Amino acid sequence: MKVCSYGLQLKRKIVTFVCYKNYYPYMKKEYSFEELLHKAASYCSISEHCTSEVEEKLSAWGIDEKDKDLLIDKLIKEDFINEKRYCVAYTKDKFHFNKWGKIKISYALKQKGLPTDLINNALKTIDDGEYEEMLAVILKTKLKTIKWEYEYEKQGKLFSFAQGRGFESAVIDRVIRTIK
Repeated sequence: MKVCSYGLQLKRKIVTFVCYKNYYPYMKKEYSFEELLHKAASYCSISEHCTSEVEEKLSAWGIDEKDKDLLIDKLIKEDFINEKRYCVAYTKDKFHFNKWGKIKISYALKQKGLPTDLINNALKTIDDGEYEEMLAVILKTKLKTIKWEYEYEKQGKLFSFAQGRGFESAVIDRVIRTIK
């Protein structure tokens, strides 16, 4: 009996997917279009997904391009996939939970192939006061862990750290001046 991250693979082929190295190389069972649509809709209902993520999942399931396009069009039509909603949710999650700045969030969304206007609108949902306050908290926490000899060296380390988190230079500079 082999244990994989998606369940158990028994001697009889009961499990829907066989997983090797944490991905689905192929489906064991043939599915009708309606069953695939239901399966994809279920995947999209669990959490927000963009078109590129759904395409990856469908490719992993071994679905051909024609059916994949039909499924995605149907999911968009039925509002299971909504890229505007996805951008806003992704932005809020990455800001609040991962403490990312706008530059890093924007870059990650561009990597997913989302339009720039949707990304910009999603970034506008972040409150500027909350944004600077989050950066101040992050930098105060980081300040406790770094060692410096000169004030300039301390500011350089904090600036570099904040840039790595994806915050803009002007915002970093403004917040560093307030931290003592």
